[in-house]
Amino acid sequence: MSFRSELKEFLMRGSVVDMAVGIVIGGAFGKIVTSFVNDILMPPIALISDQGQFGDLKLVLRQAVMEGAEVVTPAVTWNYGAFIQTIVDFLIIGTAIFMVIKAMNSFKRKNEEAPAAPPEPTKEETLLTEIRDLLKDK
Repeated sequence: MSFRSELKEFLMRGSVVDMAVGIVIGGAFGKIVTSFVNDILMPPIALISDQGQFGDLKLVLRQAVMEGAEVVTPAVTWNYGAFIQTIVDFLIIGTAIFMVIKAMNSFKRKNEEAPAAPPEPTKEETLLTEIRDLLKDK
């Protein structure tokens, strides 16, 4: 089997295609959640806490060293606002994924719990049932 045909067979497997679709949708979903957190959720929190942009909150560990307008040594900062925004992103994405998986598991359980229809009796079983019923009547 040639490399090209092997690669085509691998890429056309259902699981690989499903995984690729999931990655693309997950990336888009991540951008939506990040925008929601940065643009919708965090500004009111920053307003309540009397801060500017919440993602800009930081603790300066060492001030920048300047010579005139030139930065000789950049400041060392602890950017806890951006970290908190990332945690909120993670919590929202984790909750959404949990809800999707929970719905899928619920749907899967319903399909498994549905009783399968009993198979129709074979001709022999039908004949034996008729003979049994005739013997009971005598």
